[in-house]
Amino acid sequence: MFFTKLRISGKYFPGDRHVEVKPPIFVEIFSMKPFISYYLSLALLTIVAFSCKRFAEDPEKKIFRYNESAGITSLDPAFAKDQANIWAVNQLFNGLVQLSSDLHIQPCIAKSWRISDDGLTYTFTLRGDVFFHDNPCFPDGEGRRLIASDFVFSLRRLADPQMASPGAWILNDVAEADGHKQVSCPDDSTLIIRLKRAFPPFLGLLTTQYASVIPVEAVQKYGAEFRKNPVGTGPFRFKIWKEGVKMVFVKNPRYFESEHGRRLPLLDAVAISFLADRQSAFLEFVKGRLDFLSGIDPGYKDELLTRQGQLNPKYKDRIRLLSEPYLNTEYLGILVDTSMPAARNSPLRDIRIRQALSYGCDRVKMIRFLRNNLGTPGLQGVIPPGMPGFDSAHIRYPYNPEKARQLLKSAGYPDGKGMAPITLTTTSDYIDLAKFFQSQLAELGIRLVIDMNQPAAVREMKAQAKLEFFRASWIADYPDAESYLSLFYSPNFCPGGPNYTHFSNPDFDELYKMSMSIPRLDDRIPLYKAMDSLIMSQAPVVILYYDKVLRFTRNNINGLGTNPMNLLDLKRVVKE
Repeated sequence: MFFTKLRISGKYFPGDRHVEVKPPIFVEIFSMKPFISYYLSLALLTIVAFSCKRFAEDPEKKIFRYNESAGITSLDPAFAKDQANIWAVNQLFNGLVQLSSDLHIQPCIAKSWRISDDGLTYTFTLRGDVFFHDNPCFPDGEGRRLIASDFVFSLRRLADPQMASPGAWILNDVAEADGHKQVSCPDDSTLIIRLKRAFPPFLGLLTTQYASVIPVEAVQKYGAEFRKNPVGTGPFRFKIWKEGVKMVFVKNPRYFESEHGRRLPLLDAVAISFLADRQSAFLEFVKGRLDFLSGIDPGYKDELLTRQGQLNPKYKDRIRLLSEPYLNTEYLGILVDTSMPAARNSPLRDIRIRQALSYGCDRVKMIRFLRNNLGTPGLQGVIPPGMPGFDSAHIRYPYNPEKARQLLKSAGYPDGKGMAPITLTTTSDYIDLAKFFQSQLAELGIRLVIDMNQPAAVREMKAQAKLEFFRASWIADYPDAESYLSLFYSPNFCPGGPNYTHFSNPDFDELYKMSMSIPRLDDRIPLYKAMDSLIMSQAPVVILYYDKVLRFTRNNINGLGTNPMNLLDLKRVVKE
């Protein structure tokens, strides 16, 4: 038998559904090992597996099936830190606001909002027809109506240091008083968030899955096990999770959104498998046992796609290819802070050498032969296509080996002679790109040593500014170019922030601070472009390419679409 106790500093009034929460929030789990016979356990597992299989194979059910080779670690929105978790969480939960397919912020649980003139106070008016999923955590098992205090609880829980949520940073600019975030609710339908300083992209941060709403009753009942007992308000509700085997969500019959007179979602269920081998998942997709495949793996790239990046004609009667620019910039980062040991004696401390690396890489050729033209050569800046602020008018570093040689000569290294080797640190997933870059630099006389490490080791060394030269990428968390520019803001030096190159420039910092004082995105864009131009002139990065969202679906799947954030949204999907 398991005993779970939740102690919350505050009050809970079941009668009027109000929750007053004052962090810190402590969860204490006490347990005794269950004494259940082996045969009873086996029987229960058999019943669960059989019922799940019957549901999944019911021909009358419209079930969307996809594979998650990376696995899912948690269904708690506070830990929706990677694509696998984000996709699953997005089916189960909602937040105040959401993104349209073209990255415009739209109402969700908040039907309207207003922002004070000084940009410090956000007031949201909530819908009154939103209900949590039916779950035993509620007294009668029926999901109760959502009220504003549920967001107070959820956001303060996210920010609580004891939660150690990787998403707590989205609330960094929210003011604090009496030890907790300034999130309050004067009544059931009004939520107020106060910031300590104006931050125009803040509304975009609230579109992330971290900002989803959860009921206090679920945390009270499940404690640390909420990760696999999720209760939200989303279009689907949780049914079963057999870790490493299958996960099933079923239609939420009381979901509040509708479209064209039809209540969403339009599917009966979502079934997720966990085949770790991508080749096996590909074969399941081709056989029609999966409805959706995301991205492309070298193992089947040439089978599905032509050299021009088009769908292989032999699959056109069964499969549909969807693609658009992805807000993901793939780049090589250079540690430019010479106070750090890794950069102190590096040839890359010279801006001319850094610029030579960019001029010496034929990105068009790289995309054609290594990516089947899936992606856009990185010839502009850090901000990718599809993001407001992308500067399509200026080509920064076109392939120009002669220009690269001139820069090497002016730096005192004609044809690379006398230059110490440069070490590029990467992982096995990107070894083909590293070797291509190595061969390009060899033509200039530059010796590049490839140091291949495990992903976790690369992340740790990068965060500690211990790498001279490293492969990296940046995927936008929210639809504002500030997400990319923050990588170069000097107060964001790693390990405290995402500035892994330790780039520092007073003009850039001033432009960044100035942009954050401008409420309208359209008015910030000229400053964003100026910052992007300044970064590229100093060359702390070599932009490789801008990625593409790549989705394959069966021809009987409609309404899936794509979006530049590569967010999987299944509530409008129809399976014919």
